[in-house]
Amino acid sequence: MSDLNFHHLRYFWMVAREGSITRAAQRLGISQPTITTQIHQLETRLGERLFVRSGRRLALTDVGRMAYRYAERIFGLGRELVENLEGRTPDRPVTLTVGIAKVVPKLIAFRLLEPALHLPEPVVVQCHEASAERLLADLATHELDLVLADSPVPSNVSIRAFAHVLGECGVGIFGTPAMALKVRRAFPDSLDRAPFLVPSQNTALRRSLDAWFDQRNLRPQIVGEFDDSALLKVFGEAGSGLFAAPLAIADDVRRRYGVQQVGELEGIRERFYAITVERRLANPAVIAISDSARHGLFPPIERGAISGSVLPASQCSVREGGLSIESDEAP
Repeated sequence: MSDLNFHHLRYFWMVAREGSITRAAQRLGISQPTITTQIHQLETRLGERLFVRSGRRLALTDVGRMAYRYAERIFGLGRELVENLEGRTPDRPVTLTVGIAKVVPKLIAFRLLEPALHLPEPVVVQCHEASAERLLADLATHELDLVLADSPVPSNVSIRAFAHVLGECGVGIFGTPAMALKVRRAFPDSLDRAPFLVPSQNTALRRSLDAWFDQRNLRPQIVGEFDDSALLKVFGEAGSGLFAAPLAIADDVRRRYGVQQVGELEGIRERFYAITVERRLANPAVIAISDSARHGLFPPIERGAISGSVLPASQCSVREGGLSIESDEAP
């Protein structure tokens, strides 16, 4: 396979930045047919279309967006090289692009990501919130550096990714002072028929809650289901129902939403993962996030006490720096 022609890549990059072949040709000082020919040669080399027509404009395809991100990095590094050689220190901060699954509590996400903002080298954290499935798809195409989620990569998702356990904690039940007073004395039996706010069906916490209630023959009155954990807590703050939250942020939840903790759900543990395409973490910001989580936000996970999603032994291995869980699907 021949090497990539960086002249072709540069012409493509300029067209993508300018949004048109005409403007790119003016910037580069060459003819439009020359640019068109070079881009066609790049598409032939890659075996994929990079642009499609959208009305009178050019739009990037999925492969085109991925190629553009790589081109941005390549030519950005080239600029930094020249600046360093000329004695000018580039002041551009490092960018960490993070996908946050909607079910991850916002307070947890903030506490996890905050250490990246205090590194010696400046870091800009770009956060994108969506479903875990969408975020994993973006991770596979390198649109994201990291995904924060409450579960590892599902077996039905055909991407090669590694789930690094950040930590786990217990789960408590919270409610307004009036609601807490009603159910605290006979907890947990008092949860039967009590109004309850729950995460959506496709979340690890919801599955754990359903199993916990079934084992105790409790039937809370479900009054709301939420994809967004922050919206769930807003409803809880208004007195619409009780809700579950990780005990790692219990103090923050009580203070921010004016609620009280009713009790702890014995046996339920909520776990959080940093999912990357790397087997070993290499990005300094991601390493800082991982180290801070395991040594600050969450209590240590004892070796041999790994619980949660049931995975084949071949998918799990304990390494220095935490547990990595590899999807066994083809890349």
